[in-house]
Amino acid sequence: MDPIRSGIIGTGFIGGVHAAAVRASGGVVQAVASSSLSEAADAATAWRAGHAAASGLELIARDDVDVVHICTPNATHAELAQAAIRAGKAVICEKPLAVDPQSAADLVTAAAAAGVVTAVPFVYRFYPAVREARERIRRGDAGRLWLLHGSYLQDWLSGGDVVNWRVDPALGGASRAFGDIGVHWCDLMEFVTGHRITRLIATWSTAVPERPVRDGGDTTPASVTTEDGALVLFETDRGATGSVVVSQVSLGRKNRLWFSFDGLDAAYVFDQQLPDSLWVGGVRESRVIPRGPDTMPGDAAAYSRLPAGHPQGYQDAFTSFVSDVYTAVAGRAAPDGLPSFDDGLRATRITAAVVDSVRTGQWVDVAADVRLTDSTGPRPHQQAATRERITTR
Repeated sequence: MDPIRSGIIGTGFIGGVHAAAVRASGGVVQAVASSSLSEAADAATAWRAGHAAASGLELIARDDVDVVHICTPNATHAELAQAAIRAGKAVICEKPLAVDPQSAADLVTAAAAAGVVTAVPFVYRFYPAVREARERIRRGDAGRLWLLHGSYLQDWLSGGDVVNWRVDPALGGASRAFGDIGVHWCDLMEFVTGHRITRLIATWSTAVPERPVRDGGDTTPASVTTEDGALVLFETDRGATGSVVVSQVSLGRKNRLWFSFDGLDAAYVFDQQLPDSLWVGGVRESRVIPRGPDTMPGDAAAYSRLPAGHPQGYQDAFTSFVSDVYTAVAGRAAPDGLPSFDDGLRATRITAAVVDSVRTGQWVDVAADVRLTDSTGPRPHQQAATRERITTR
């Protein structure tokens, strides 16, 4: 079978992660597009891609691209994804799938009609320790889950001199910290536990009230209107309560996604900065289970690429995600747990509820979801033409 050919739109950090995962999964980075042809050419050289495209739409139109990876600023996602769907291409779109739930729902409908494979990189699902926690909870080892809590903390926006497009709501959306990383935690909680958030109340704050913004070649100070941190309390459809703290300005926390899912018989704790183990809490004893195909022999074993004691991390999880997408693109059944555009829509609905709760100061119901597709799609669809705005992610 010929290798799957991917085209990557957006040449920032996450585009490079996609490119490495494509190669490690046996695919080919066929083309790259960015905000300028020179940036695309530089990335094509660095990523060993075959071509540099003049625009994202030009890349999507290529006959030699099977999968389109959208790694651009949030406000461009829906337009590019619609174009890829109309071209009949499989689509991997970075979260958020869109900056509002209606645009995300339109993408789900279009993808289902076109019969294309879709995926959103909720890659924390692909850590073996996460899969182990999910399997143990599914078979009842935890007993009744009653408290689901954790945090996702980063520090890359600490200091008032950091410039990034995510701070601008016109590019990143109404919510920054929660919309960027809080949705990862919520997706992981729902994936591992099987619980769904039904209602929530949220508050957020801004630690750095003013940041420089780019104005042509210069930067000028501007007020920050998106949050640096958020706190969300929630209830689930199975009677549990929970909370998550999110921050992009917590010093020393580089990428600390942490959860504790507490049942009456066992609790499960995972820390993404120490990803090679799962902590299992009990009344008489607690245990740390190392990651490995022998130590976690169930569903997790398929994602243990190395023996125990040989660390696996974020890039390995991303490679497992892309490999599972390729399985679906090749026409085989989508592997269990592959996050599709339905899951991206779910994240936009939770984010919208958080924004609404912050605005009103009230508990807000999360819109119920009706899954229109799985990761493999099916059916044809027509949609209006779209314009393009490309910058690097």
